[in-house]
This record gives sequence, C-alpha cells and structure tokens, in this order.
Amino acid sequence: MADHRTSAISAAIEAELRLLDPAVRSSAALFAELLHPDFREFGSSGREWDRASIVAELAAKGAAGPRPITTSKMRGVQLGPDVVLLTFDTDSNGRRAHRSSLWRRTEKGWLLYFHQGTPFD
Repeated sequence: MADHRTSAISAAIEAELRLLDPAVRSSAALFAELLHPDFREFGSSGREWDRASIVAELAAKGAAGPRPITTSKMRGVQLGPDVVLLTFDTDSNGRRAHRSSLWRRTEKGWLLYFHQGTPFD
C-alpha cells in the first residue's frame, strides 16, 4: 500500500512540475491537458478562475512568455485512491505564494482539480 501511495504522490508532483514548466505555461493547449474539466482556482491575485478562463488568459498572453517560477517545500498526501493534495511555496520574480493543489486521477491521468495561492512576504 505504501508503494501505491508514494507512486500517486510522485505522479501528482510530476504533473504539478509540468504545469509550472515554462514550455507548458506558454502553450494553452499543453496547459489545458493538465486541467480537470471542473477545474477551479483561487489565485494569489484574489481572482477566481475556472478552466476556460485560465486557458483563455494563457492563450491571450501567448508569445509574451511566462516568468520563471521556482518551488520549495513541495509535499504531498494521498487523500483517497485517486486524490492527492500537494502543498508548496512558489517564487515568481519575487512574488511569493503558499500554494495547494488537489489532483485527481482520471482516465486521462492526473488532472488538476483545484488550486489556491496565498501571497506571503
């Protein structure tokens, strides 16, 4: 059982890191592949996002390119057979945030179901 849990957490961490990859963030199509159809986010900006709005925002930014994002303190816990909660911190050019991501295993693999970012100094 421990191996299954470790595997699920590792898969969710791998998917989260892909989501933060500049190559994925600069492609609305690649980004959308990692989002659950019912995705929701409370962003560190205070804005609430759904799948369509965040994909549209990325598509609008297009060639402008994302800023590099670094992560620290990444840890995960498996909440159920197909659900993993990740918590971590990010730094994007001095903008730091505590983050939590809820990942669900689906037929298409691990998809981000919910995300929240809270800014901190």
